[in-house]
Amino acid sequence: MQISAELPLRANLSVLENIALVPQYRDNATPQQASEQAWGLLERLAQTGCAHHRDPDLNYEQRFVAKLLRALIGRPSIIVIERPGLLLPDLPYPTFLADCLTKLEDEINTLWIVDYRWNAPLYPPI
Repeated sequence: MQISAELPLRANLSVLENIALVPQYRDNATPQQASEQAWGLLERLAQTGCAHHRDPDLNYEQRFVAKLLRALIGRPSIIVIERPGLLLPDLPYPTFLADCLTKLEDEINTLWIVDYRWNAPLYPPI
């Protein structure tokens, strides 16, 4: 699953609905079950305040969290974050990214960060 600036959220759905959509269709979860699962992930990142906002009302951090959790909730074998600096232009993104990934490490199978070579020092060695 890819997290990219080119893969938008569904603008007509809230953050919670964007995340919950995945288990509803992949796992045949009920809307209530999927929402509870999505809410739990939002709580882990302390982002429940944006749960009922839609894409146009989100800041970069909230939009990234929504995309990350949308990718993560389906438990894909690989998650690819493409150019995090483009996704999080107004944040010190290496620290923010590390914080998010640490809080969710038990949910992540494999994660790749695709970025420019000169940004390699920003990320810890694998």
